[in-house]
Amino acid sequence: MTMQARSDEQLEHDQLEHELNRTLSSPEARFGVRMRKNLSAEGLQDRVMETEAASLESTFAHLRASAAVPQAAAIILGSRRKFIAGEGKSAAYAALLNADLAATVPNVYLIDGHALNPLDVLSDVRSTDVLVLFSLRRYRRETVTLGRLFSEAGGQLVVFTDSEAAPLAPFATSLIVLQTGSASYADSPTSVAAVCHLLSTLTTASAKGARRRLATRDELNHEMNLYFDHRNDEDAP
Repeated sequence: MTMQARSDEQLEHDQLEHELNRTLSSPEARFGVRMRKNLSAEGLQDRVMETEAASLESTFAHLRASAAVPQAAAIILGSRRKFIAGEGKSAAYAALLNADLAATVPNVYLIDGHALNPLDVLSDVRSTDVLVLFSLRRYRRETVTLGRLFSEAGGQLVVFTDSEAAPLAPFATSLIVLQTGSASYADSPTSVAAVCHLLSTLTTASAKGARRRLATRDELNHEMNLYFDHRNDEDAP
């Protein structure tokens, strides 16, 4: 069998797996199919590891072809204010990206419903603003509404999602599609976290003043004594 034939066969297998995964729309449905009682811990571990590696590989291959991440990085760099949001489990991804971007670029704001809520953002959207949204199945209604209204108000929208047919796809300025297939009852977070890291790295690499901001933060971390230091006698056990 030629390498091209193997590649085509793998693509067909990946597509079938993706289609099956999309039919299992809830954690309960996935649990019923994937959590076999007669499967050992070692066997399940192997299945999860293999599936996570395959999902990540498939995601990276798709993103290399689409160039969606460099496009998103350029949009973020060209925007004056950068808002980030996600609901439910996706709130964790939003917090992750916010932590990395806020350290290296200015005017990054996490819409968390406490310090900053969607109503405040939507009441003052400008064409120079960007909103990075995490919208993964089962697609939280408030996230879809926020993204639609932000786009209709004239802001740019970067969407992390798991399907080109996702509810926010028609409104996205940049659509980052990830594979979240898993051997678990939960959809995989691996590709989402990895692409957050990729996006923050590309953005930081081209951001003016990123190194200066990091150096300033290091000085402040030291002054505020934020981190455990084994070299410090006061921190020694």
